[in-house]
Amino acid sequence: MSTIIRDFIDTLNSQDQLFLSSFCWRCKDVPIPHYAYVVTDNVASGIMHVLHVLIGRARLFWDLGYNDFLPNWGKPGFFGEGLSGYPTDVTRDVLPIPCHSHNDYWRRVPLFEAVHWGCTGVEADVWLFDEELYVGHNTAALTRNRTLRSLYIDPLVDLLDKQNLQTEFSNTSRHGVFDEDPEQTLVLLVDFKTDGHELWPYVEEQLEPLRSKGYLTYFDGSTVIPGPVTVVGTGNAPFDLVVANSTYRDVFFDAPLDQLQEESQNPIVEDGEGKNSRASDADGVAPPPRSEGEQIDTPPSMSPQVFDTTSSYYASVSFSSTVGRVWGGHLSPRQMEIIRRQIKDANKRGLKARYWETPSWPIGLRNHVWHVLVKEGVGMLNVDDLQGAAKEDWQRRRHTWW
Repeated sequence: MSTIIRDFIDTLNSQDQLFLSSFCWRCKDVPIPHYAYVVTDNVASGIMHVLHVLIGRARLFWDLGYNDFLPNWGKPGFFGEGLSGYPTDVTRDVLPIPCHSHNDYWRRVPLFEAVHWGCTGVEADVWLFDEELYVGHNTAALTRNRTLRSLYIDPLVDLLDKQNLQTEFSNTSRHGVFDEDPEQTLVLLVDFKTDGHELWPYVEEQLEPLRSKGYLTYFDGSTVIPGPVTVVGTGNAPFDLVVANSTYRDVFFDAPLDQLQEESQNPIVEDGEGKNSRASDADGVAPPPRSEGEQIDTPPSMSPQVFDTTSSYYASVSFSSTVGRVWGGHLSPRQMEIIRRQIKDANKRGLKARYWETPSWPIGLRNHVWHVLVKEGVGMLNVDDLQGAAKEDWQRRRHTWW
């Protein structure tokens, strides 16, 4: 590089060389051609130094590894043929993390994208039409080929079959989808969009391929037996049918997180001045409605005591409805009090607290809320940005600088 710049300097006239020399404090009393070269040497050295620093630090931001070493190793007809893979490679190096793939069916590759990033929960909105269960956010989004069976049940069976191969070395039957943690369950949250009592028997029927192979978490009348897949009903899921069978059940309920306390406190609502306050009967303000039917209210006669590990798995609620809007980029002491109380109530019953409708923008605010929820012990983080969630520190760093 220095030689190239020297050649360029030689093409300049004396006035241009003098102008160039003004940028070099060490060029005083040096003949023009010489100090011009001194300038170019300094510039070239500086550029090379900067490039060296940037390239040296690049590993902080990107994985600079490459697979050019024996690129055909293990392929048919090449060195190491048949030795390049393992039966359970599909989730190799995937670290399972407690994040729930919100509206998972919207993703380019439903189910598998969430598993790729390590999320241990996926969500399917299910509608009953013509005795079939279709998956979509609303009826306008439904198509004949996107069903609960095609998007989730059949792919899960196929994936789990690969994780539980019967060989001369292994006869496992209840390993989960994550090779790094075979005991980790994957939650399939089924959001009942149409009438729950009509939809229920079809959900039960379509779970049979998972059930018959022992892939479902179930309650045997006295104990909950963990399995590779835990099915949770939400939305219009009928609690009475969830608990109807006292000796066996493999669909659990999404309990109302804001109604687990014996004396339920009213949610926080936003007043006209942009501040958060509690709604109460005395205020004459009704609690804000739940959104999108994702969680129905508990019947007045139902005690919070019915929600435990034998009947439920999640305990969920809308963040915006119960905690309120986050002002100034940080949660207020009152909001922290509500979060801590609700998570404590869920933990006391052995349930995993989950908030939907958490802030998604700006990113700094979203991350702040995520960090607070994780620190306070939330059971599952409801996320739309899977890659962003995978970058978080979940007590084991995926990359050295995160």
